Amino acid sequence: MRKVVVVGAGLAGLSAAAELRRAGWDGKLIIIGGEEHRPYRRPPLSKDYLTSDVSPLLEFSQADEVDAEWRLGQWATQLDLTERTIRVAGGDDTTFDGLVIATGASARETPPRLTHDRVVALRDLDDAVRVRDGLISSERVLVLGGGFLGTEIAAAANLLGKEVTLVERMSQPLLTAVGATIGKEVAHLHRTHGVDVLLDAEIAHVFGRRDTAYAHFRDGSMVTADLVVAALGSTPAVSWLQGSGLRVEDGVVLDGKGLAAPGVTAAGDVARWPHPLLDDELVRVEHYSNAIDQGRRAARALLGDRLQAGPPPIPSFWSHQYDWRLHSVGFTGSRFDFRMVDHDATGRLLGEYRHQGRLVGAITNRRPRTLLPYRQQLLDATQSTSGRPALKAVP
Repeated sequence: MRKVVVVGAGLAGLSAAAELRRAGWDGKLIIIGGEEHRPYRRPPLSKDYLTSDVSPLLEFSQADEVDAEWRLGQWATQLDLTERTIRVAGGDDTTFDGLVIATGASARETPPRLTHDRVVALRDLDDAVRVRDGLISSERVLVLGGGFLGTEIAAAANLLGKEVTLVERMSQPLLTAVGATIGKEVAHLHRTHGVDVLLDAEIAHVFGRRDTAYAHFRDGSMVTADLVVAALGSTPAVSWLQGSGLRVEDGVVLDGKGLAAPGVTAAGDVARWPHPLLDDELVRVEHYSNAIDQGRRAARALLGDRLQAGPPPIPSFWSHQYDWRLHSVGFTGSRFDFRMVDHDATGRLLGEYRHQGRLVGAITNRRPRTLLPYRQQLLDATQSTSGRPALKAVP
């Protein structure tokens, strides 16, 4: 294997490239990215980047160390597995021996009924610039979507002194991600800071003047805003893989060795892979640590180093909102059985998630060290289920 192409110049792609070099592979490495930017940290875009006059350091210095040919501002449009060729808009087509698909996920398209000059989405750095500029000139902010992105943006806008309304179609924010119990705590957190949290609510349409948006709800009520941020979720960026012959179902499906086809793998938000903690159910995880771990595993899969690659890593996430510091390990969410282990009046908490009676995840607020024994227990369970040494997750 003398030539590897990484499609996707984000964290997962960079992690895969770095792992190839770390393993001693010295072939030709090409990294293709649709954005004009080299890999950068995305978590601050909905947090510090929106609230600080001084932008946090976003770019990874590691990008200078992978000895790669960077082709930025170029979108992959088609994959031909037979010819081992990637067709690219705005650039030259390229052949490959090994391929890492790391195109991530794209923000869900804002439906026409919600389209307005004052409605913006946030997915990448250019979006974050628009949102930050909009916050500076706005007093009333409406956030559509109560997932991680929406709740973090609502918190950032509130900390800037804006009048904030957060709208969620489900019964609690973060319901799918962390379940009803923690979701209720998050809703209470926002309300105590003055955010108007509207649950089981859906906007019928948005209209108004260029500088003002009027959001009409299906129940007949209305909210006026200077800025509307649509945080409606995301979908894996796989349209360019249509007709490629890969198995594409809510992402690129990988086998137990981490491959989608001979010499082809995927990493990060776009990858869907069997996990032994859930009886080899296919999972797709959109978290920062997963992009790092999956990138490393993708590189090892290409090199055929299965013993070191081991089973999939244990996912984890963190979310900072006001003085809350939510951290998790393993799998969390409304589909699992939840038990609150500890909870005090200051908001500190610890909870467990179980699937068919087995521990699959844990969550805490402001007590990250309490997750260490859970992480080890989940790593041990993964190793015993797969029969191979587990790839340690990034702390």
